Amino acid sequence: MRAYVGVTDGGWFDFLRATSPHDEVNFWQPGGSQQFKALVAGELFLFKLKSPRNCIAGGGIFTYSTLLPVSLAWQSFESANGAPSFDEMRRRIERYRKKASPPLQDYSIGCILLSQPFFLPDSEWLAIPEDWAVNIVSGKGYALDREPGASLYRRVQYALAGDATGVGRELRASDREDGTPSRYGTPTLLAPRLGQGTFRVLVTDAYDRRCAVTGERVLPVLQASHIRPFSRSGPHKVQNGILLRSDLHTLFDHGYLTIAPEMVIEVSSRLREDFENGRDYYALQGRPLRSTRIPEQRPAPEFVAWHHENVYRG
Repeated sequence: MRAYVGVTDGGWFDFLRATSPHDEVNFWQPGGSQQFKALVAGELFLFKLKSPRNCIAGGGIFTYSTLLPVSLAWQSFESANGAPSFDEMRRRIERYRKKASPPLQDYSIGCILLSQPFFLPDSEWLAIPEDWAVNIVSGKGYALDREPGASLYRRVQYALAGDATGVGRELRASDREDGTPSRYGTPTLLAPRLGQGTFRVLVTDAYDRRCAVTGERVLPVLQASHIRPFSRSGPHKVQNGILLRSDLHTLFDHGYLTIAPEMVIEVSSRLREDFENGRDYYALQGRPLRSTRIPEQRPAPEFVAWHHENVYRG
């Protein structure tokens, strides 16, 4: 298991700490040309503040990384991008890019998606590892089964010993009866809990940024739909999602479209009855869903069956 210590923008950190708690955050990288690949889901990503604070002051559970148009990053995470507005987010990004961009330019940024972010009290901030070099720009990875990563991991665990939520609770999941944390010194993958923004990004990427029905590639009109809505106990899981063009998303949520068990689109006869139209949509009847990037990301049969039985108008 590894951890990554990422050099962190102070304004990003201060804003998110002041507005916490958050179930997810986007640790963005301004360049937008290289995807972060230093961790796997469930490993720790730690926030290292710049000089003069120069300490590790928090972190989160790494969930996913990708490159996104800045507008989609904002739409997915809003203030969990570490800024109160889209304009302010762009100003901060462009300060690092060292060039102004036209207001409508939708440039790409790197996105490191973290769940259960935590922000340590000032008194619990951690000294950076001894081998940290002053010329490190982005961050440094550490193996947690040997020094100095092993000591860093133990210090993070102790700093979170009193945390009642998020990562602190995960680290105490196997405490002994006497309250002694049994995981101290034993690096263990944590379980990221997806939020709405991460769900949206994962579903969008699972379908290669194309509508699962039509193949449409115009990203601003594509929406990640829950098959079983979150408001009705549907989880933020890729297998409970489908990427749809916005009009198809609306019809799906209202029960005029569904997914048949054979993973093809089924169009309700009520569409014609209720609106005396729908020819373009009936042309989709029986059309197979596009494949996901990874077969395991396909819609799960239990969510498909739930939508057919509880939402579809037949």
